[in-house]
Amino acid sequence: MKQSLFEHRHMAEWEQFSLTLQRLERDRKATGVGEFPADYRRLCQHLALARERGYSSFLIDSLQQQVLRGHQQLYRHRSRLGANVLAFILAGFPRLVREQWRFVLAASLMFFASLIGMALLVYLFPDLVYNLIPAEQVSEIQSMYDPNAGHLGRSAERAASEDWVMFGYYIMHNIGIAFQTFASGLLFGLGSAFFLFFNGLMIGAVAGHLTHIGFGQTFWSFVIGHGAFELTAIALAGAAGLQLGWALIAPGRLPRSEALRLAARKSVQLICGVMLLLLIAAFIEAYWSSMTAPAPMIKYLVGAALWLLVAGYLLFAGRVRHAPE
Repeated sequence: MKQSLFEHRHMAEWEQFSLTLQRLERDRKATGVGEFPADYRRLCQHLALARERGYSSFLIDSLQQQVLRGHQQLYRHRSRLGANVLAFILAGFPRLVREQWRFVLAASLMFFASLIGMALLVYLFPDLVYNLIPAEQVSEIQSMYDPNAGHLGRSAERAASEDWVMFGYYIMHNIGIAFQTFASGLLFGLGSAFFLFFNGLMIGAVAGHLTHIGFGQTFWSFVIGHGAFELTAIALAGAAGLQLGWALIAPGRLPRSEALRLAARKSVQLICGVMLLLLIAAFIEAYWSSMTAPAPMIKYLVGAALWLLVAGYLLFAGRVRHAPE
């Protein structure tokens, strides 16, 4: 391709890239530059082609200068993105949880009250478990937590799986539950409330049944570690869904669409934090909870420490702002 045709074909892109560069160099917080990384990669390709085809040094030098300036801006914005993500994890997310405490409290009461209540009922009235869970599934659950089974917390088919395979399975399974609990909040909050109660009842029924038949030590020592992150994440996903539902029920003076849009901004941020908690929960469940070597007391102590860690993080992290946001 002749240089004149090459320049004619791509000159508009180069001029647009130059304008974007100038905006970024003037304002570090410039908006509307989401395509900058892709434009930068195309410019690098054009520079490589110009060199390979032996185009004039004027063109090559011009493109190279833009590539160097683009690299500086790309590196700077990626660094800021990493800093923003870290700031959200360390401070922004726990602040948001405390800010939305009413929805968090309501979701926690629905979930944990139903869980504890059903666990006590099934423990006192053992046959009640079969009203919620089919007998075949109850038998499978028993085999997973049988002290003599040798595959703690896993079915016989999954007992031989590698830990990293189980790690991926736990991530997909838990995220599916959390997203279902969150997204169903669009049904005026009723969907989120339903799944909070439903999951609480099911987990409580399993806990009460296994404790009643004498498998409590294997069950509780397995779930106490990752449960701090997983159960908290489910409750927070429900809180995010209830927030969406409330925006539809009581939009105030705003149109429902606008109230929902504003509520969704914070709800989505909550879900981002939920995903982080579920990632940690899946890692602990795959690599720690399923281990049979540690004594139950060690697992209880570690589990208690993790529950305190989660509570302390959500209650106290980010309370002091060292710099203006």
